[in-house]
Amino acid sequence: MSQTLNDRQDMAQVVRSLYTPIKEDMEHVEEILHNELKSPHTFVDQVVRHTGRLGGKRLRPALLLLTAKAIGDVTPEHHVLGAVVEMIHLATLVHDDVLDEADLRRHMPTVNSRWNNETSVLLGDYLFTHAFYLASTLGTAIACQIIGQATNIVCEGELRQTGNQGRYGIDEEEYIEIIDAKTAELCACSCNLGATFANASEDLVESMTRYGRNLGIAFQIADDLLDLMGDEEVAGKSLGTDLEKQKSTLPLIHVWQHASKTEQAEIADIFESPAAIRREALTPWFERFDALDYARDCAQQYAHAALSELEQLAPSSVRDVLEYLTHFVVDRSR
Repeated sequence: MSQTLNDRQDMAQVVRSLYTPIKEDMEHVEEILHNELKSPHTFVDQVVRHTGRLGGKRLRPALLLLTAKAIGDVTPEHHVLGAVVEMIHLATLVHDDVLDEADLRRHMPTVNSRWNNETSVLLGDYLFTHAFYLASTLGTAIACQIIGQATNIVCEGELRQTGNQGRYGIDEEEYIEIIDAKTAELCACSCNLGATFANASEDLVESMTRYGRNLGIAFQIADDLLDLMGDEEVAGKSLGTDLEKQKSTLPLIHVWQHASKTEQAEIADIFESPAAIRREALTPWFERFDALDYARDCAQQYAHAALSELEQLAPSSVRDVLEYLTHFVVDRSR
């Protein structure tokens, strides 16, 4: 347990050091979240405040603020938008935990495990609508347009993933499209907002949006690997849910695409076996086809693509942080 505690402390220290250039700005975002995620009604207040503690690394508002600071000045509008993208992210986490029947997130019980699915669904709706209300207070439609389009794409990606449940033969291209939508879109949106509200040129906005997208894809591939091979004590959340829900992630897709028809039949039998034994039963197949290494390499390729977009920025300590993030997202244990 002492090693696990050290892992948690090391991760927290890394994150704090990454956010040093935007420390005061992140504090403003946290203040807005604290003020917005509350209710005069006791039960609602209890649930909403619990949810505010589940977000963890605050990666999306950090991307928004770092992008803005790398280009120009961080404004009060950026602080509000940082809170907005975090609320949307929290809403997706709450709904994801219902879909995955997850019990743990950030070393704390999920909303659905502490209360119930009904509370989670309604809370997710509350967070979505409150985020759009907050964005509307900026007095410009552009933020709501960017966020609205991104949120639609996120939901579409989640629907596509749900529709593919139990389909272990989907191809790699479709997998990338799904994680691009359900995860990378909000990272891309965060960088877009950071650049747009820093009055960046159209070309730079597009470049930073691509940075966020490639970073988000790398992050999700790494997260899928973590779900397969990670340690729940270190990760602080329920793992193995992808296999339990029969979701095809990149290692399994790679195995399937390179297996013979006979081998595919054996893999399909494992996928249909009791959820408790799938992870252990599939591990030899991952090893046989070097599937985990393949997925890690793929994540690194997207991280490298993200890194290349930063060449559009002037050298600075903030750009250095954005560069380091491309390594951080794929070399993490939680």
